[in-house]
Amino acid sequence: MTKIYIYCLFDGNDNFYGAYSSLKAIYRDAVRIANQGNSKVYMEFEGNYADPSLTKLRNVLKGLCDVKVRYRSDSHTSKIIKTKLKE
Repeated sequence: MTKIYIYCLFDGNDNFYGAYSSLKAIYRDAVRIANQGNSKVYMEFEGNYADPSLTKLRNVLKGLCDVKVRYRSDSHTSKIIKTKLKE
């Protein structure tokens, strides 16, 4: 059985933006959505905040399933949910 992971992108109002198979593409779009405010964008995972980077996102999501990562600025947020396709 092949494990196929998908990443779903939502904005702060829980509007669905799309399903991605590429971590690089969803990271780019999540930061773009959150970066519409006036302050710096931060990555939030389980209450911990860090500067956003693709490497940090990859390390946070590695080996986990059904997890949520948020990107926040002063007025906008975006949310990435990692899940896997089930047969």
